[in-house]
Amino acid sequence: MSLVLPAQLNSLQTLFTLLENPALANEIKTSPFRSQLETALALSDFVFEVLRKQPDLLSRWRQTPPSLQTCSNYAERLAAELQEIHEEEQLYRVLRQFRNREMAALSFCQSLNLMSVEQTFTTLSQLAESLIVATRDWLYPKICQELGTPMNKCGQPQPLLILGMGKLGGFELNFSSDIDLIFTYPEKGETVGARRSVDNSQFFIRLAQRIIKALDQHTIDGFVYRVDMRLRPFGDAGALALSFAAMEDYYQEQGRDWERYAMIKARLMGDESTNPYYAQLKKMLMPFVYRRYIDFSVIQSLRDMKAMIEREIRRRGLMDNIKLGAGGIREVEFIVQVFQLIRGGREPDLQHRSLLKILPHLVRLNLIPAPEAHALQAGYLFLRRVENVLQAIADQQTQQLPQNETDKVRLAHACRYFTVLDPQGEVIDIHYPIHDWNSFYACLQQQHQNVRNVFSQLIGDENDSQENRQHESVWNDFIHLGNHHEYLDTALQQYAFTAERNETLKAELSRFYNDIQRRQIGQRGRDVLYKLMPCVLDKLLAHPQVESVLPKILNIIGKIVTRTTYLELLLEHPSALNMLIRLCAASPMIAEQVANYPILLDELLDHKTLFNPPPFSEYRNTLKEYLLRIPQDDEEQQIDALRQFKQATLLRTAAADILDVLPVMKVSDHLTYLAEAIVSAVVNLAWQQTTRRFGTPDHLQANEKNFLVIAYGKLGGIELGYNSDLDLVFLYDAPPNGQTIGGKRCIDSSQFYLRLAQKIVSIFNINTRAGILYEVDMRLRPSGSSGLLVSSIEAFEQYQQQDAWTWERQALVRTRAIYGETVLQVRFAQIRASILATARDISQLKNDVSEMREKMYQHLANTQPGRFNIKTDAGGITDIEFIAQYLVLANAPQHPELCRWSDNVRIFDSMAEAQVLSAVQSKTLKRCYVDLRNRIHHLNLIGQKSVVSEQEFVTERAFVREIWQWLFNH
Repeated sequence: MSLVLPAQLNSLQTLFTLLENPALANEIKTSPFRSQLETALALSDFVFEVLRKQPDLLSRWRQTPPSLQTCSNYAERLAAELQEIHEEEQLYRVLRQFRNREMAALSFCQSLNLMSVEQTFTTLSQLAESLIVATRDWLYPKICQELGTPMNKCGQPQPLLILGMGKLGGFELNFSSDIDLIFTYPEKGETVGARRSVDNSQFFIRLAQRIIKALDQHTIDGFVYRVDMRLRPFGDAGALALSFAAMEDYYQEQGRDWERYAMIKARLMGDESTNPYYAQLKKMLMPFVYRRYIDFSVIQSLRDMKAMIEREIRRRGLMDNIKLGAGGIREVEFIVQVFQLIRGGREPDLQHRSLLKILPHLVRLNLIPAPEAHALQAGYLFLRRVENVLQAIADQQTQQLPQNETDKVRLAHACRYFTVLDPQGEVIDIHYPIHDWNSFYACLQQQHQNVRNVFSQLIGDENDSQENRQHESVWNDFIHLGNHHEYLDTALQQYAFTAERNETLKAELSRFYNDIQRRQIGQRGRDVLYKLMPCVLDKLLAHPQVESVLPKILNIIGKIVTRTTYLELLLEHPSALNMLIRLCAASPMIAEQVANYPILLDELLDHKTLFNPPPFSEYRNTLKEYLLRIPQDDEEQQIDALRQFKQATLLRTAAADILDVLPVMKVSDHLTYLAEAIVSAVVNLAWQQTTRRFGTPDHLQANEKNFLVIAYGKLGGIELGYNSDLDLVFLYDAPPNGQTIGGKRCIDSSQFYLRLAQKIVSIFNINTRAGILYEVDMRLRPSGSSGLLVSSIEAFEQYQQQDAWTWERQALVRTRAIYGETVLQVRFAQIRASILATARDISQLKNDVSEMREKMYQHLANTQPGRFNIKTDAGGITDIEFIAQYLVLANAPQHPELCRWSDNVRIFDSMAEAQVLSAVQSKTLKRCYVDLRNRIHHLNLIGQKSVVSEQEFVTERAFVREIWQWLFNH
């Protein structure tokens, strides 16, 4: 295949013109090096840019072209360049220029097949390791000058150890990869030799921050590596560096299976054999990663991880992603690491970090047949070649196949022939029948299929049913043939429907048929649809609620008809189809959610998970793990992931609610703690983005934000419903006249917190393909809509004491801090209690509460005659909430313990304990409140408003109005 790259034909001449070195240009034009350079430039814009920015490099290449031999000794060469460096600014420049030179040389070698695929990613890993270690070793003495030298109790200096994770740890780094790191140090202690001693933890956190900044920060010379720290203990919430003892405690007590999976490739940066602490660290981590027994206990969690891969493929539409798509790089890695986790404790040969070195041992141990191992190896090497060539084009981290013709030709040209290592380590040539993009794509698809076949056989779900594959019924003719009206009549005859019902169903089915005939569905999709629909229609027409459930299911199928993977999901998993029908019959809300967001179909695969939402305390950790799969710098994917997590969890909660697995109080608990977890994640995401631009306020210590989120209303009262919005108030604690430091632009601390609050609201309100996150209502902040979006905690306290209206103090009853440092949450609780317990004129309080209730009734209650609005009508939810708020405000001065709770149920319990209400009054009010809330929940589930017949809740309404009269008209 000839290499035709119109955009690059003149790249060499353009380079000569830019460099303005005629003598060098003439030397290259007449030397054999010219053709090599043309190929390297044609395949990589990155090489062109590096040579343009570092023109002396071209002269050096002319004398000694890059090769396997020249791409070595990184540590020694980098150390020599850093020897005369004294300022961090100089360090940044040297690191970036060195990195770019060496990466350009590696791209040159790759383009000309001067290195095998294995040698390429090994050398990339060695380069990264050298840059990381050199950065640490240069910065360590600098931090010692500032903070002193960290010592243990015996007076021994303590080093910072860096674990390279993932592909870096396995010597398998790709061309433009993130680097996953974990920082640790041996022992606790203090620094010595500075004016003020600090804890070792503070020293190493500071050092870690400086290392990350030196590698990750973009300058005029670019960056060294994107650094990802989310694999460390506790993820983003954890300290940047932990002692050995803290690491051991974490992995023994809290380590998850996915962390075992990640730790397989962990490798100490630098020479492990000479590091005196390596053996200690290895001994500590080994029992966590590898069990002494054959660890079949991990199989279920690994199946869950497999399902996660499948969901991610569907979620992100990764049909042309060579890493995450079906049969991609991740599936090869997954297969090998599954066997490492299960049997690695008993088979030391499986404890190697390199995937390619594990495969022969899997064959030797009869875990994988030799042909399958060969298919995995061939597929992995081909895909890694594609990945590296793709990323070397512009030094961008991508695994998605290109859309433009130039890059397609580049990729096809580079993959038609390359070299790999044979079992003896000798370089051999590999040729593929690639002549153009189509033949390349066919080869790629074949490799994907080979990997997928092995993946399905080894990791496949044992319960996958074949029931639907050959399903035959009278619906086949209707689905397949063009004259569908005739066959539709025939198909419906087997059901004893009334004539009217028959016509209704025929109209619905005809609409569906006509719709799918107009849709652009590929042949594969139509084949799956033709197999699926007879089974679907048989089930629906036999359903007792066929008239209501049929349109819902057909609507969902209409939405996914062009997304074959979802059709296949329903075809291959009859239990998922049955559950979909069951849930849609019970809840139009669920049917609408699934139709709008088909990703929720994934949740139907595991009924155990579907009906068992995680414990309340686990929502934050579960969400953190969920977000770990998303690149930290990809804001759009992070925001999408938050919405998907919320929708999936709502579906699980609703399913458990429908089937009476959860009582109404527990439903609200789940919805509330889900919202809290999402608020926490949104604040952290907004913080990252805001600090990246403006730095951090100068008064903050490490891991501090001094930012509070206060929940009002249903979120504050732990009573959130399916359709509830979030009433929030933002507070901060900062000294006046503070500034931010470390950002691209410094601003006042108060301005920083305002930008942070704006970013939080923006993230909540962004409408992505996964919908919006929550409706956020900020009107309860001081001075309402005219007030600042965020207030200092002092200003909030002053406003509540001096300017707040009675209705604002009523609202304060149902508040609690849901995000922020503990010391600030305690401070807010004290302020809240102080305001609520302030003595007040009871007559005026009664008048204010009654007037506010009357205004709300006039503006919100417009119920039709004969109907009862559970929320707003007399005797309903709002009356009960006002009763609770009034009782707190009226009695807290004499009974401060009434300020403790923000939810109505426990407020009424407190009233009984303080003898403000009788035990009977308290118990009856609670029962009325819970019953009314329960009905609202179920009305939400079936898509109806909170309005019922006035014949319902007659006793409850009468009792609530009796209490109201007793309190306000007594």
